[in-house]
Amino acid sequence: MNACAQFRWVSAALSHPGHVRSVNEDACLDLPEHGAWSIADGMGGHAVGDFASQLTIEALDHVLGQTGDTGLALRMRETRARLVSVNAQLQMEAARRQVRRIGCTVVVLIASERTCGILWAGDSRLYLYRQGLLRQLTHDHSQVEELMARGQLTPEQAHRHPAKHMITRAVGATGTLDLDEERIDPIDGDIFLLCSDGLTNEVSNEEIGAQLAAGDCRLAAERLIDMALQRGGRDNTSVVVVEAHDLACADRTQINPAL
Repeated sequence: MNACAQFRWVSAALSHPGHVRSVNEDACLDLPEHGAWSIADGMGGHAVGDFASQLTIEALDHVLGQTGDTGLALRMRETRARLVSVNAQLQMEAARRQVRRIGCTVVVLIASERTCGILWAGDSRLYLYRQGLLRQLTHDHSQVEELMARGQLTPEQAHRHPAKHMITRAVGATGTLDLDEERIDPIDGDIFLLCSDGLTNEVSNEEIGAQLAAGDCRLAAERLIDMALQRGGRDNTSVVVVEAHDLACADRTQINPAL
């Protein structure tokens, strides 16, 4: 039995290096048949960020790209263990190359039966668009996020803050990998968006919601990437758009909340 047999999942993944950087340090995982999606974003300004993101996604592909329903709890434990292993590999690789660090942010969405699990470290994000409303399911592991949590910055100030790119967690950044974890029960018509900060630095939440409203994963992914490029494309930009179709719903009425 497929790990996500209670739902039929449709998804689309796109990544673009942008107009400034010559190397794309983002990498995506798009496995709707296995209920697994991820984005890894190589740490900007650090050595071989593309190596870190590719190694992370390859490891996730190996652990999640399997048939059979082993249950969400086991899949989450195995994913966490694999990311911890990648963290150690990146630490050793940085020592071998004699650089300070090699790392990447990561966000992972895993579907199993009627539940989804989320794992993340850094500022790559996961959003949920449900019944006309967009909600951010992850919170950034960053200096400005901590300042906002303490009431020292407003969201508007954080967006313009010179330290907004300073993250506090990442795969490979330190000897111990600290991952946050959440779970959510999807419903029919839910649309999830995984993205790197190349999107959220250029496109507002309101604009993201407007593009997801049409319910077309491929079109939404293309339009979001285009919007980031039109705003300057100053960073690598990656998006994975995922829609849930509940097979238990006998009468699936398609509604566009934007109309």
